[in-house]
Amino acid sequence: MKDKEKIALFIDADNAPAGKIDTVLSELAKLGVVTIRKAYGNWKSPRLKSWEDMLHEYAIQPIQQFDLTKGKNATDMALIIDAMDILYTKDIDVICLVSSDCDFTPLVTRTLADGKLVIGFGERKAPLAFVNSCSKFLYFDHEIINAETEEVQGIEEIKITSKKQVKTLNRDTKLINLLRQAIDAVESDDGWSMLGHIGTHISNHTSFDPRNHGYKKLGDLFSAIDLFEMKKTHGSVLWIRDKKKANRQN
Repeated sequence: MKDKEKIALFIDADNAPAGKIDTVLSELAKLGVVTIRKAYGNWKSPRLKSWEDMLHEYAIQPIQQFDLTKGKNATDMALIIDAMDILYTKDIDVICLVSSDCDFTPLVTRTLADGKLVIGFGERKAPLAFVNSCSKFLYFDHEIINAETEEVQGIEEIKITSKKQVKTLNRDTKLINLLRQAIDAVESDDGWSMLGHIGTHISNHTSFDPRNHGYKKLGDLFSAIDLFEMKKTHGSVLWIRDKKKANRQN
């Protein structure tokens, strides 16, 4: 039996909301065990007051970094140095970065080059260069992950929110092109593509996650977009076909 993946968690407290740390740890628990937990910032600053209770509750080690020079982020540098040190001295399989700062993009690409998985968490303001460089990146504000951790949001509210999102999916050119390219890459001779193969292809080329679009599973996302056809074989195997391409062939 394979041991669980060992995960190192690095939090840029200056650029991450304290109230979402339970979301991060819940998600990482699906991947393995978080053996290293560190949060970086100037802990004397009142801006990080909300993090104090979280550090104790979740056994996160605070790393102090003073604001020595205005405009220079010592926190980012300290985090990067520690991450590289741990990468080479500890038995770690996954690096998790909690931040919305693009300064960590070189760290992500270097970590990936060493064969490690990089998971990112951040807000919508996170630059695409940082988001796309990660193996997977989850936004804090998407409906599915919030619904799992915030009891005040009821099931009916989630459904209403999702319906509103459906109206914009077809107009999301970047998303549609990504899905179409993945379908084309793994399609069989009859033009149908197995959903599992589509997901694997996408995960190998981008940090895409259907939950960032309000859907827990890739199949749910496809079913909400009327540009694709779906069918099942053997009871549970899902196949996808691009309607536009199918119409051209007919």
